[in-house]
Amino acid sequence: MSELSTLRLLNQQLVAPQFDHPADVVSHMGAMQAQEYRLMRWAVDMRTRRPSAKAFKKAFDTGQIIRLHLMRGTWQLVSAEDYWPLVDLCADRAIAVTKGWMHSNGIYIPDEEVSRIRDILVRTASDLRSVTKEDIVRALAEKDITMDEHRLSYHIRLAEITGTLCSGDLLPMKATYALTANKVKTRVRMDRDETLQFFARKYFQSHQPATLEDFVWWSGLNIGECRKGIALLGDTIHLEKRQGREFYVTNDCRTRGFRRGRFLLIPPYDEYLIGYKSRDIVLPAEHTHRAHNNSGIFQPIIAHDGIICGNWSPFKAECQASFFENDYSIEDIKEAWQVYRKYLSKV
Repeated sequence: MSELSTLRLLNQQLVAPQFDHPADVVSHMGAMQAQEYRLMRWAVDMRTRRPSAKAFKKAFDTGQIIRLHLMRGTWQLVSAEDYWPLVDLCADRAIAVTKGWMHSNGIYIPDEEVSRIRDILVRTASDLRSVTKEDIVRALAEKDITMDEHRLSYHIRLAEITGTLCSGDLLPMKATYALTANKVKTRVRMDRDETLQFFARKYFQSHQPATLEDFVWWSGLNIGECRKGIALLGDTIHLEKRQGREFYVTNDCRTRGFRRGRFLLIPPYDEYLIGYKSRDIVLPAEHTHRAHNNSGIFQPIIAHDGIICGNWSPFKAECQASFFENDYSIEDIKEAWQVYRKYLSKV
């Protein structure tokens, strides 16, 4: 255990959480990775004082929490109040990333096709309020349009990045889509400097201690924009040198509330790992392959006092885990498992 991992646990709200409502957690974090549709809920709720799957569903269905493709072209959760500033800030870069992926997959979508399919997406979402991909396929078929799932996914992703579509109602297993105009009621506007400042503040308040390289990785912005965002925070943030590296820490960094001995069952793609380039702070280098691979696939992980020490199985009826070292056993995580199972029972 290090002081760095302790501070990350506190400021990520993974220990001694300060919030009661899921939407407040998402707002605090700025954006939260949300690849795993079923477990993104646990990622948010485990950071509340009393985890409630019902509270998450209510916040999601009423548009307090929005899921969309955004930073780095990947799935994120953002709060409704942060939605438009983040779309305005990240859209151009996210579109470029997405088109790069399309090119590497041999897919070219002309502007005329984007416009034609976008109209169908909008009409379908408007008619049905909350639509699945299957609903969209049926709507396209009515217009004698067929396309493979990969191509359709890019159309939906581009509609999300540009603020046309966002998440619809929360279903148990599959994503839905809705018109952003019907889901996000207030269109908050900021100039670019204001947004960079707000974006940097959100990141460092929730991920500190973190490096410039961490912020660049997480945000998907270029290094110049990230430096500018930090500079706009002025004297509310400062550098501290630890373990041979320089970490940014805000003046109101949380330092109290940590108690030793805590095990956490953390879902895959969680901000505790994916939110940093400097993952070695909490993940021993020799065990990196057990937590994620080079293709960007992240596993469910166990943390003991902030240090990643094993993997767990979220979808098993009984507690199952494998540890990196022989220092731990299933008995060590039974309490954390009971908390998680109690949470699932209230879905």
